[in-house]
Amino acid sequence: MAHSTDEPPRAFLTARWANLILANYSVPAEILQPYLPPGVELDRWQGNTYASLVGFQFLDTRVLGIPWPTFRNFPEWNLRIYVKRGDQRGVCFVREFVPQRFVAWVARAIYNEPYRAARMGMAIDETSENLRATYTLRYGGRTHAMRATGSKPTTIPGPDSAEYFFKEHSWGFGQTRRGKLIRYEVNHPEWAVCPVTDCEIDIDWAALYGPEWATMTGREPDSVTFAVGSPVKVYPKGTLG
Repeated sequence: MAHSTDEPPRAFLTARWANLILANYSVPAEILQPYLPPGVELDRWQGNTYASLVGFQFLDTRVLGIPWPTFRNFPEWNLRIYVKRGDQRGVCFVREFVPQRFVAWVARAIYNEPYRAARMGMAIDETSENLRATYTLRYGGRTHAMRATGSKPTTIPGPDSAEYFFKEHSWGFGQTRRGKLIRYEVNHPEWAVCPVTDCEIDIDWAALYGPEWATMTGREPDSVTFAVGSPVKVYPKGTLG
């Protein structure tokens, strides 16, 4: 479960993260190593290092408790890798996309996060038996898409499962322009998942993430996690180093 027992009185960011597709790929450590912030190391699942394509909804977004008009509900698309610092398990990002230029600029300017702005779309279709999410991204001269369908009822995977490894992380890490480690804590209840019955990933890895990722194009994910999501709170924890 991603939570803190000593919760600060006020979060910097609150939102609901919903309908998260996590398409998980084993990736050689030498490709991931250049993205590591100082002071963290790659985390592993069953001996392998991974990156996940993630598409999800940012809903009811508030900064310091204040809702920003026109910036409350939007999709995000990111590529993240799994890291740890001591017993702090978390993620850091290769690149993150949102549809608003202002949001991307603020994230880059204040936190040096690798955000980009692009035309994006999201669609959620839900029935009594299934949940389907589609996320699209227009970048590098083409439209990229990820889609997943999950069945109901939802389940909560055990702590030894692959789903738990990929979805439950309490920490995010980055680095300042001067090379210092940035930490932030993410607080949310444990996420239920929909068992995935279908998934389609149609992207150009090199166009989105650079030529070193070209060999990933056309690869099927090693696993897919489809998390329902929940309200989240994000607490900056300062810099180190």
